[in-house]
Amino acid sequence: MRALDIAATGMQAQQTNVEVISNNIANMTTTAFKRRRAEFQDLMYQNLRRVGSNSSDSGSIVPAGAQVGLGVRTAAIYRIDEQGNLQQTSNTLDLAISGNGYFQVTLPSGDTAYTRDGTFGLSPQGQIVTADGYVVAPGITIPSNATSVTINTSGQVQVTLSGQSSPTTVGQIQLATFPNDAGLDAQGNNLLLQSAASGNPTTSSPGQPGFGTVMQGFVETSNVNVVTEITNLITAQRAYEMNSRVITTADQMLSTLTNMH
Repeated sequence: MRALDIAATGMQAQQTNVEVISNNIANMTTTAFKRRRAEFQDLMYQNLRRVGSNSSDSGSIVPAGAQVGLGVRTAAIYRIDEQGNLQQTSNTLDLAISGNGYFQVTLPSGDTAYTRDGTFGLSPQGQIVTADGYVVAPGITIPSNATSVTINTSGQVQVTLSGQSSPTTVGQIQLATFPNDAGLDAQGNNLLLQSAASGNPTTSSPGQPGFGTVMQGFVETSNVNVVTEITNLITAQRAYEMNSRVITTADQMLSTLTNMH
C-alpha cells in the first residue's frame, strides 16, 4: 500500500519544517539573524493511465489520465533577507546596516566572510574586529591615543586624537552586495561565505546606489516574528499528526485484508 510510504515522506517533511521553525525561534535574539523558510515539492508520479494516451484505435485521447503521487520532499530552505529592526546600544563600535550589504570579515585562513552582525570591538593591536577576533576588512586600526571614534553613515572612521581638536580619518568601511543573497553559504557564528549560487560580490562605500548606510551605536535585531513562528509550528504539528493518522489508517486497512477468511 503506497499510503504508508507517502505518509512517511509527509512526516519527514514536517519534521524538517519543525526543525527550521525551531531554529528560527532559538535565534530570535541573535544579532542580525535572518529567518529561514522550508519549501517542499511533490515527488514523482506513478502513471496508472498516462494522460494523452490513446484509448482506442480511432485515436481517442485520454483527457486526464490517472497519476498517483508518491509523496513530498524538501526542495530548499530559504533565508529571508528582510531588514531587522535597529536597536540602539550607544556602544561606539556597534554598527548596523540600514539597507543592503554585508560587512566583510577576514578569516584566519585568509578567506573573506560576510556578516550583518556589527557587534565589533578592538584587538590588542587596535584593529576593528568581530566578537571572534576576526579583522573587519579592510583592516582599520584605531590609534591608542584616540579620545573618541566616530563612524558616519558613509562608513568613514574618524578619530579625535589627544591634544587635537579636529578629527582624523583612519579608514573607510566597505560593504559588499551579491546578485543572489539567498545563495550565500551559512557557516554559523553569523558568518556567510560566497558560493556559486550567490554570484560574485560587488563592493562599495555605504550610501552608494544599491548599498545601505551604516548606523553607529546600533545593532540589527533578528527578523524572526515569534507569533508567526508559533503559528507555523502549530500548523506543522497538525500536518505531522494527520500524516501519522494516514499511516494508522493504512495499517488498519492492511489488517482487515490479512484477517479476511
